[in-house]
Amino acid sequence: MNFDTHYFLELVFAPPPPLLYAVWLTVSITFASMAVGMVTGFFLALLGLSRVGVLKGMNGFYVWFFRGTPVLVQLFLIYFGLPSLFGIDLFPSQVDTPLFSISGSILAGILAFSLHEAAYVSEITRAGIRSVDPGQREAALALGMTRALAMRRVILPQALRTVLPALGNQCNLMFKTTAFLSVIAVPELVHTADSLRSANFKTFEAYAAISVYYLLLSGAWMLLQRWVEKRLAWDSRAATRKARRGAATLVQLEN
Repeated sequence: MNFDTHYFLELVFAPPPPLLYAVWLTVSITFASMAVGMVTGFFLALLGLSRVGVLKGMNGFYVWFFRGTPVLVQLFLIYFGLPSLFGIDLFPSQVDTPLFSISGSILAGILAFSLHEAAYVSEITRAGIRSVDPGQREAALALGMTRALAMRRVILPQALRTVLPALGNQCNLMFKTTAFLSVIAVPELVHTADSLRSANFKTFEAYAAISVYYLLLSGAWMLLQRWVEKRLAWDSRAATRKARRGAATLVQLEN
């Protein structure tokens, strides 16, 4: 065996700056894509729950396309296809904004991943909203709430507990999906490992090192997800106990 243990441990415990930057970039792209995807997916879920056939059809087509095609194909369609279709360089080497500058390839990756993720978030959110007892909505409307207010204060808080595990799993999956960005030269973990491998031909050590980083990122996120789920479950039980005490007090006062 030609495994270089010293080099592997050095990459894991004393990583060079390009590898640290790759970790930061992987995490940043993951959370940026998930944030945009969740917001977009929520509004798509509302379209899917609409009684208007055209709106439901728009949601159905969107979900069908982005869940039915590989994310790598979607990335190619956006990064290579759109500029060719419109004849404009939509993703130049650097995009400058008043607040920050960003690589065009990174921007294309975030856009592709956000659109892809929105399709899954839409279905997860729609299923979570439908899982709430319809009587909850009817009771809220009977109390004088508008549909929007009932959705925000009654339906969504209950649906959140249902959809949170699935959303957490999607975020965990997104950490690994960022590896596709290596094909458009985004310096994330896989692309950086390939650069390290090309410099010294220590292939197994480089890819084994980034495997450790992926495991650490996924493991840390799973621990955070479990903590949030337990906290929400505890809050739910506390609210239930409070409601029961209130009902018991009301019964005593009536007697």
